[in-house]
Amino acid sequence: MPPTFSQTEQMTQWLLQDDIRKQALEAVARLNLPQCYLAAGFLRNLVWDRLHSREESTPLNDVDVVYFAPEEAEERYMKYERTLKETLPNLNWQVRNQAYMHVRNGDQPYSSTVDAMGYWPEKETAVGVRLASDGNFEFASAFGFESLFNLHISHNPNRCQTVFEQRVASKHWLKNWPKLSIQK
Repeated sequence: MPPTFSQTEQMTQWLLQDDIRKQALEAVARLNLPQCYLAAGFLRNLVWDRLHSREESTPLNDVDVVYFAPEEAEERYMKYERTLKETLPNLNWQVRNQAYMHVRNGDQPYSSTVDAMGYWPEKETAVGVRLASDGNFEFASAFGFESLFNLHISHNPNRCQTVFEQRVASKHWLKNWPKLSIQK
C-alpha cells in the first residue's frame, strides 16, 4: 500500500535530515538491485524517533536491504553485502534476496519484495524506502503506513503470535519508544 502524500512528504523530510540514511540509500541505489528497499528498522525506527520528538536517530543495530531476484544464485546476496560493507563499513549490512526467504520461513514462494514483507512478524516492520533513479524516494509497505504513524505495534497474522511477542520483548521497543502501543 502506498503512503499518503503527507506521510511521504514527512518521511522524505526526515530522510533528508539524516546523513547516515542518505548515504546508505545512495550506496544501495548504486547496486541497482530489482525491487530493492532499505527496510524494517531503517525506516520504522526513523518514524518512531521523530514521532517521539527525537532530533537524533536511534543507532541502527543493522541495515536491512531486501530485493527480489528469483533468477539469481541464492548466495549472490553475500557479494552485495561485501560491497556495502566496503562502502560504508560502520553499518551492519544485512542483505537478503526475498525470492529465497520463503524456504527459511516455511511459506509458499513470494511473488515480490512487498509480498515477502507481508509475512514479517510486525506490520509496522513491513516498510521500506529506496532512492529512485530520478533522485526521489520511493516508499513501500505491505500494510500501509497508518499504523506506523499511529505509533502502533501490530501482530501480522501471517506469523506466529509467540514470535511477535518475543520480538517486542527482546527488542525493547516499548522502553525505547514509550508512546508505542501494542494492537491486538
